[in-house]
Amino acid sequence: MFKHAPAFSGFAVHDTAIARAFYGGTLGLNVTEEHGMLHLHVTGGRPVLVYPRPDHVPATYTVLNFPVPDVDAAVEALAARGVETLKYEGMNLDARGIMRGQGPTIAWFADPAGNVLSVIEST
Repeated sequence: MFKHAPAFSGFAVHDTAIARAFYGGTLGLNVTEEHGMLHLHVTGGRPVLVYPRPDHVPATYTVLNFPVPDVDAAVEALAARGVETLKYEGMNLDARGIMRGQGPTIAWFADPAGNVLSVIEST
């Protein structure tokens, strides 16, 4: 039924102006806006929809992953832009919040709405 439907992903934020500044300015993504919703233009696929929801509650899981060749370099670049990694109790994380040796190397961070994002090492 949906085999040829050009599906896309989306998630909510409480304020699209703040989200646009973060995704476009801080992360450097190409961001467009239509009908009060944002489109994050990411490499290799369809845009990700970011829509406003005043009563937004962030998900408790990762909503967007950014594959990178070097997680350490990505974490450094994020830190230089004022973005801190998330540090989860009980997980095998180094001092910078990077998890190694339990699958792909990965680090998590949040957008201003509290949505969890990751940089994950691509092979």
